Amino acid sequence: MKIRKFTFDDLPKLVKLLNETHKDSYEFTPYTEEDLGSWIRDEHLEILIAEENGEFLGSTAYEDSHWGEEIVWLAVSKNANQKLVEDALVSEIEKYVKGEKVFTTVDADSPKIDEWKRRGYTPEGGLYHMVVNINGLKPLPEVPKGVILRSLRVGEEKKLVEAVNKSFGWERLKIGVINRWKKENPPFNEDWVHVAEINSKIVSVVVSRPNKEYNEFYHAKRGYLGPAATLPEYRGKNLASALTCRAMNFLFEKGMDSAALYTTEQNVASVALLTKLGFRIGHYWKFLRKNISHGKDCLKG
Repeated sequence: MKIRKFTFDDLPKLVKLLNETHKDSYEFTPYTEEDLGSWIRDEHLEILIAEENGEFLGSTAYEDSHWGEEIVWLAVSKNANQKLVEDALVSEIEKYVKGEKVFTTVDADSPKIDEWKRRGYTPEGGLYHMVVNINGLKPLPEVPKGVILRSLRVGEEKKLVEAVNKSFGWERLKIGVINRWKKENPPFNEDWVHVAEINSKIVSVVVSRPNKEYNEFYHAKRGYLGPAATLPEYRGKNLASALTCRAMNFLFEKGMDSAALYTTEQNVASVALLTKLGFRIGHYWKFLRKNISHGKDCLKG
């Protein structure tokens, strides 16, 4: 067996492997060569391939993003040496880690968690996929006098990006994101972005989008909500709740019958807010993190 770097000639086999490995996963939608290729290019994924005598055995991928350094996937064909191949791939992909920690995400009830623990990974928090049925318009929670709730206007992308990035404390969005969302999620446009304005300043944001891939594959009518982003000095004023309700009403008027979003287990305030609005936990993943000792050479090839 040898482990080497991915080339785009591997893309058809990689798509087949990932689809076969994850076909029974929660709400899995199959990859296509086009969307997987775009993801690899856009996110600059580092990908390793394990093979033996020309046979494609498995793959793993690494990404360094604003979420941290992550092992994005570990996919190995079922065979007698599956665990050996998985361990070898993880050992090699860890050599790309530049900081002190790397993490991966695993179903909370998966037996794979024990295998990651054996490799030195420790469960630290988790991720919730929260869903809600939308069967009518909801009254908006009361907000302070002077707050205007509205949709984003054409030409306000810079204000949107600044508000979101200041709210999160890091660069979550970049200029050009509106056009990307329009391309990836038709019929998305500025109307789908819900903002709270005070004295002509955007102070809170909730983005709604059609849940395009899920809807196409499962013949559903579900919307997706991004996390509420509120400037620190304007929190505690019901702005996130009001905008989330406004977004849910907007989706209902667009013909959607449900909505979904992601939030971390650690974000207790967000989970409480969403539960109050009728959301429930649809799925739960655990984060597993490992402290990485340095002094290793990065994989070359």
